[in-house]
Amino acid sequence: MATTSTPARSITRARLASVLQGQGALVALALLVLFGALRYDNFLSSYNVTSFLANNAKFGLIALGMTFVIMTGGIDLSVGAVAALASVVAAMVSEYGLVVGIAVPVLVGAVIGLVNGSLVAWGRLQPFIVTLAMLLAARGLALTVAGNQSVAVDFESGFTALGTTTLLTLAAPIWIFAVAYLLGVLVLGRTPFSRHVLAIGDNEETARLMGLRVERVKLGVYALSGALAGMAGVLLAAQYGAGQPAEGVGWELTAIAAVVVGGTLLTGGLGSVVGTLWGVLLLGLIFNVLNFENGRGVISLSPYWQSIVLGGFLLVVVLLQNRLAARQT
Repeated sequence: MATTSTPARSITRARLASVLQGQGALVALALLVLFGALRYDNFLSSYNVTSFLANNAKFGLIALGMTFVIMTGGIDLSVGAVAALASVVAAMVSEYGLVVGIAVPVLVGAVIGLVNGSLVAWGRLQPFIVTLAMLLAARGLALTVAGNQSVAVDFESGFTALGTTTLLTLAAPIWIFAVAYLLGVLVLGRTPFSRHVLAIGDNEETARLMGLRVERVKLGVYALSGALAGMAGVLLAAQYGAGQPAEGVGWELTAIAAVVVGGTLLTGGLGSVVGTLWGVLLLGLIFNVLNFENGRGVISLSPYWQSIVLGGFLLVVVLLQNRLAARQT
C-alpha cells in the first residue's frame, strides 16, 4: 500500500503546486479583499473601488505589455520612462483634441518599442542593457522637452475627458483597462502569435528550427509594450491634467512584480494575462490596505516603507514560485 500511495501523493502535490503557481495571486487577492471588507468601513464603497481601479489602470496597461515581453524571455525596463515621455507629448498635443492626444503618444511609445525590439532581435543585444539605456534616454528626453517641469494640458480641447468621463458609473480609464485585458486574453488564448511567443520563451533555438520568425515576434512584443506604456502616459496626463516628466520612476519594477506574482516565469515560456491582472490588483490592493491602515492611526507607513513592503512581498513570491516549480518536476 505504501508503494502505491507515494506516487499518488506526488501527483497530488504536483497538481496543488500547479494550482498555487497559476492561481496563487487570485487566492491572495480574495483573502485580502475579505480582510479589508471586515476591517474597514468604506473599503467596498463604490468610491474606493472605482478610485482604486482608475488609479491602477496605468500600471495594468504597462504590466500587460510586460507580460508578453517576459514570456519571450526578455525584459523591458524603459516602460516607466516611456510613460512619462508620453504624458508630456500628450499634454503638448492635447490642444488638437482627444484623438490626436491619444494617437501621437501611443505612436511615440510604439516607435521606442520598435527600437528596443530591433536592437534585441537583430542587434542580438541583451534586453536588460537595451531597455536600461532606453530608460535613461527617454527620461532625459522627457525632462528636456518639458523643461524639467510639468506641462499643462489644454482643458478646452476635451482631452481631460479621458480621465473624468464615466460610462455606467465607471471612469474611462477603467474601461480602457478592462478592454485591454480582454484583448490580451483573446490574443494569448486564440492566436498563433501567442504560441510563437511562448515557444520562443521556452527555447529560442528550437523555435527557429520550427521555422518561427523569432525576430518579428520579438519586435512585435516590444512594440506592444511601448504602445501600452504610451497609453499609460496618456492616462497619466488626462488624470493629472498635466504631462509629468518626473513620473513613472519604478513603474517598470511594479509591472515586473505584478507579472511575476501572476505566475509568469521570468525565464519565459509560461505566462498568463489573467494572472497578471490578479497580480496588478493584488499589489494595488496591498497599498490600498496600507493607506486604510494609516488612516486608522494604528501604523504610519511612508511611501518608502510601502516600497520596502512591495520588495519583500516580491521576494517571497519568487521564492515560492521556485519551490512550486521544483515540486512540479
